[in-house]
Amino acid sequence: MPLPSYTGSLVSTTRPHVRILVTNDDGIDAPGIQELARQIEDAGYEVVVVAPDHNASGTGASLGGLGPGNPVRVSKRRIDGVRGEGYALSGPPALCVMAGNLEAFGPRPDAVVSGINAGLNTGRSALHSGTVGGALAGQNFGYRSMAVSLDKDRETDRWHWETAAEIAVTLLPHVLEGPSRLALGLNVPGVPREQVRGIRWTRLATFGSVRAALANTEEDRLHFELQRTGYVPEAGTDLAAVRAGYAAITSLQGAVEVWGSESRVGDPFDPKRGLPGASAGDELRPAQAVFDGR
Repeated sequence: MPLPSYTGSLVSTTRPHVRILVTNDDGIDAPGIQELARQIEDAGYEVVVVAPDHNASGTGASLGGLGPGNPVRVSKRRIDGVRGEGYALSGPPALCVMAGNLEAFGPRPDAVVSGINAGLNTGRSALHSGTVGGALAGQNFGYRSMAVSLDKDRETDRWHWETAAEIAVTLLPHVLEGPSRLALGLNVPGVPREQVRGIRWTRLATFGSVRAALANTEEDRLHFELQRTGYVPEAGTDLAAVRAGYAAITSLQGAVEVWGSESRVGDPFDPKRGLPGASAGDELRPAQAVFDGR
């Protein structure tokens, strides 16, 4: 799937009557989702915003506790500058996508865009991200999807939401033309749009720039904090690209099987062969164990 080069000025192809479900994990009142919804709608798409009524960061692709005795609260919300309808749910972003797929808010969408997340979702953090989880839920339900995440501008301490939204809107026509169940992860550096050096295909970094640590314990409480790791990302990874000033894109897959080189479907279990921890790889994709050594 060829993608447009990006040198600072972006022009999007509009797609009238294409319905986009926009969700996130920071909550429906977060500035990232509102800027994203506005720019998608301004590009000519029909937008419906379905997002958590709370901060649901770190929920991954969880649906929450569903059941007859646990109804999901929903309230209608107006997004400033967006003509399309908005709905706030008492559940994580993957549940918002599922509800849209079940036509709780009108016709099914044509695609799902999740974000803009306040913070990168590079490398391992993609596993836990509710933003990425929303896109992977879209993939699971048969949609083409995109997860959009943004780094903070370390010099000005601000969020360039417009930068991430503009790049996402530029990629959206290509996502819609991409393979069925495409889930594209997009990570954008925290700079003004004219300073983004381009868009680069990347692989997931083997580690992240921050990690969780146990800060303090009490009898009935655990206190966690995020600490910087000092990790230097490998060349070609999403985190390395963002740090170099590029927007990083990575095609993601949710429920993935892992096979070793010696096992086939239907083979009896043989303990001598061991258990595969990563794909054996092939001529197009070398073997890679994401968790090696860390």
